[in-house]
Amino acid sequence: MAKIGVLSDTHAYLHPKVFDFFASCDELWHCGDIGSSELLEQLRSFKPLRAVYGNIDGQDIRNTCNENEIFSIEQAKVCITHIGGYPPRYNPTSLQLIKTHKPNIFVCGHSHILRVMYEAYHEKLYINPCAAGMQGFHNLITFIRFDIINNSPSEMEIFQTEKIKKII
Repeated sequence: MAKIGVLSDTHAYLHPKVFDFFASCDELWHCGDIGSSELLEQLRSFKPLRAVYGNIDGQDIRNTCNENEIFSIEQAKVCITHIGGYPPRYNPTSLQLIKTHKPNIFVCGHSHILRVMYEAYHEKLYINPCAAGMQGFHNLITFIRFDIINNSPSEMEIFQTEKIKKII
């Protein structure tokens, strides 16, 4: 069994509850738009991290993160990217990744919309954890954790809290 923490679109902001919520996780997956090398290092020093760069990430992050991560864990094949689309409206690059690698779990960010759904056509779980940062139109900061046991995700939990509104 592996316990996984998933977040995306931090945009250089790391909510303090990340550390409590992900304390029991074996590893973290960040789906891009990290926002700063400092945040990336905070996550790497906290837990093993698999991260992809997003469209706002600079060369410093692009030098240490890939555009896509494809790997296996607990007999599940996983594909992580930043801009993926969603079932059945994947972007062409993501659709090619899905067809080529046939992941059991496809994880992306970018949209700032929380979506977790099983897609029968490609036989995989689709996960978009929404956004964990302050930038964007989302109203809630959101991140996810779940277990993978013998190729099957289970026990999914979602952390949500309102964005802190600045008073001017």
